[in-house]
Amino acid sequence: MNRLSKFTALLLAILLVLSLAACSAGESSAAYKVGICQLVQHDAHNSATQGFMDALNEVLPGQVSFNVQNASNEIPVCTSIVNQFIAEDTDLIMANATPALQAAASATAEIPILGTSVTDYAAVMGIADFSGTVGGNVSGTSDLVSVEKQAEMVQAWFPDAKNIGMLFCSAEANSRYQVDVMTEALEQIGYSCTEFSFTDANDLPSVLTGAAETCDLLYVPTDNAVAANAAIIDNYCRPEKLPIIGGDLGICKSCTVATLGLDYYDLGYKTGLMAGDILTGSADISQMPVEYADCSYVYNADICAELGIIPVEGYSAIEN
Repeated sequence: MNRLSKFTALLLAILLVLSLAACSAGESSAAYKVGICQLVQHDAHNSATQGFMDALNEVLPGQVSFNVQNASNEIPVCTSIVNQFIAEDTDLIMANATPALQAAASATAEIPILGTSVTDYAAVMGIADFSGTVGGNVSGTSDLVSVEKQAEMVQAWFPDAKNIGMLFCSAEANSRYQVDVMTEALEQIGYSCTEFSFTDANDLPSVLTGAAETCDLLYVPTDNAVAANAAIIDNYCRPEKLPIIGGDLGICKSCTVATLGLDYYDLGYKTGLMAGDILTGSADISQMPVEYADCSYVYNADICAELGIIPVEGYSAIEN
């Protein structure tokens, strides 16, 4: 072997060692693989996903690789995404929204699953006597807000109203649950409630027209379809002077007068902290109770001003 060949061989050997070292460093820096299945793109879910990732990156800096997949509101796609995570030996799955959680729980009983943006775990998981802990390989955070307090909020803002329209997507089980509880709470106070359900944006013009003709105001729960179509709802209801009381902060920013709502970033962040405990082995997911976010009373100053509504004392103007 001549001098040049020896030099070339040495150089190749050095490059090979450096390459292997880099691969080893890359593997060690991403010790955990986390799959995120998000049902749909909108502000609430995007914020929850970001909060989840930020929390995990703070707890395990440089040690987590994320595979973020969005189902574009196609429920069967959630199953395909989860199966992909399983094939990739993912260490933990974060399921953002009820259909994503249902898909994940049906697909694996081994990989830890944390839900977020899920309202009623008992209904989703088919638990008759829910004590706060799902058990098995599932836990997470809930976006359930006290519907009874929301009913009291309606009374504080609109004491003279009589007929309240319940606007929600009929395909969302969480919305059905909230509307049923809210209707019971409002009727006990003395309001009359009428349901106005829709399946997609194409239904909204006729549904909203019917609501405007018969209702003094609308109530919308934490509903993915409502959130995704909040601009359409606002563009119709505001010119009609039809006020809306909403179920979360994201919807309040877009189309409602006020809400007792939660910050989905904080909800996702709390879920990320739970994930950190699970990945590091400091917590057993089967014994982790579902956690809930803190809520706050806020109002939309722009909508209140345009509709001539004086904000109720104790509410803070939402930051848009």
